[in-house]
Amino acid sequence: MKNKVKILDILSMTFLLLLSVVFIFPFYWILTGAFKSQKVTIKLPPEWFPLHPTMENFEKLFQNPALQWLINSIFIAALTLIIVCIASSMAGYVLAKKRFYGDKLLFSIFVFAMALPKQVILVPLMKLVSFMGIHDTSWAVILPLCGWPFGIFLMKQFSENVPTELLEAAKIDGSGEIRTFTNIVMPIVKPGLGALAIFTFINTWNDYFMQLVMLNSRTNLTISLGVATLQQEFSTNYGVIMAGAALAAVPIVAVFLMFQNYFTQGITMGAVKG
Repeated sequence: MKNKVKILDILSMTFLLLLSVVFIFPFYWILTGAFKSQKVTIKLPPEWFPLHPTMENFEKLFQNPALQWLINSIFIAALTLIIVCIASSMAGYVLAKKRFYGDKLLFSIFVFAMALPKQVILVPLMKLVSFMGIHDTSWAVILPLCGWPFGIFLMKQFSENVPTELLEAAKIDGSGEIRTFTNIVMPIVKPGLGALAIFTFINTWNDYFMQLVMLNSRTNLTISLGVATLQQEFSTNYGVIMAGAALAAVPIVAVFLMFQNYFTQGITMGAVKG
């Protein structure tokens, strides 16, 4: 029996290792391709590791406003992350622990909104953005993403874990709603908040459709749109495109490393809940 268990463990680890290689390989190929010359990039058979690394691709990349594109992307994703985390945690807490008329109906609306594609509301959204005069600005991308139904749904589920007795004790001690929320609720739902931060940052960073519709000026583009324009400008220069893709991947990896502990705790809590 023990031998069978060991064999299963070895097979499982081997499978997970192979699966990890499959998922990591595209990132490895982009990263190494960013340091290859154009001739080596399209070489067959391919050069698996750059024998003669070059910074030429990054030099061509920064001849365009690539740094500005990166700053725009970081600003949009970071500000959206902050607003979504604050609004979703507060809304999730209210829906989980407060009882008021229509609370279940309101939560049902948020759940149904999760299945609504953004393309359906594109026309009224464009009219609203134009009316506010924020088209072709970062706010045109940020504001529509702030009311994320998934974030409210996720934080409501985590807020259900907050003991009602603690909230009642805080109320008896004279603690106000804001103090109760910041000192009691937030530490308990911190793992869910970390998971939401990762989801929000990645969702905002990769939201190519919203960025494409809302942004026009070259200096206002995000790194995703900027790399797409490079593909048109340097139609065969895959090294420059890979350099842009590698640059765009750095903030996502950094955010995941920052919040990975909370993300793991959030997944674990969700797995054992109930």
